[in-house]
Amino acid sequence: MEIRNKGVLVTGASRGLGLELARALVREGARVVMVARNARDLDDAVRVVKDDAASSGRGGEAHGLAFDVGDKEAVHRIAGAAAALVGEIEIVVHAASTLGPLPMPLLLDTECEDFERVLAVNLVGPFRLTKALAGPMVLRQRGLVLFISSDAAVSAYAGWGSYGISKAAQDHLARSLAAELDPVRFLAIDPGEMDTTMHADAMPEADRSTLARPADVAAKIVAIIQTVESIPNGSRLGLS
Repeated sequence: MEIRNKGVLVTGASRGLGLELARALVREGARVVMVARNARDLDDAVRVVKDDAASSGRGGEAHGLAFDVGDKEAVHRIAGAAAALVGEIEIVVHAASTLGPLPMPLLLDTECEDFERVLAVNLVGPFRLTKALAGPMVLRQRGLVLFISSDAAVSAYAGWGSYGISKAAQDHLARSLAAELDPVRFLAIDPGEMDTTMHADAMPEADRSTLARPADVAAKIVAIIQTVESIPNGSRLGLS
């Protein structure tokens, strides 16, 4: 899939893999809309990505929208504002995620409201945003929606219940959408363990030297995007 001049929306784009994906995509000439909750962090991230766009010389753009993808009222505002900024959105990357309360509790110790919040950000928000953006893709018969998954979607770990459940459901959301909306492409990608703030929050004792760099993972995902036509629709891909 050609990336240059494509309108792209990346959630969770103020840090970690979301930020590195925005950087990698804009270096390929994409017009990227970056979404994150914290306006100050997002502004800093957008400045970094704009510098990448300027240095690449490929005509990429970067824009920021400070919204919470877990907020139902924000979804259509995100979709409308993104289209106003860069035109048709042809690639969506759902990278925004939350672990829930820290340290992560066992399921029976998890407050129902906290469980709902994890589902709102990791599952329901991406579902709503995909609904808002996929219609034009179906009409054009092209487009790509990526869901950033986790090994917690397929393996159960004590304390990771809320997060793992949300990611397992998100994987199946990708498969279901692929079955219904082909040839629009839907993929779930498990990036493996990365040296990110989220990983440090979940596992502060981890040896950072053993973790993948988000920039390296982003480069692999960009390569997947560029060859997505050869990948079965609805696939779940592991990068580790």
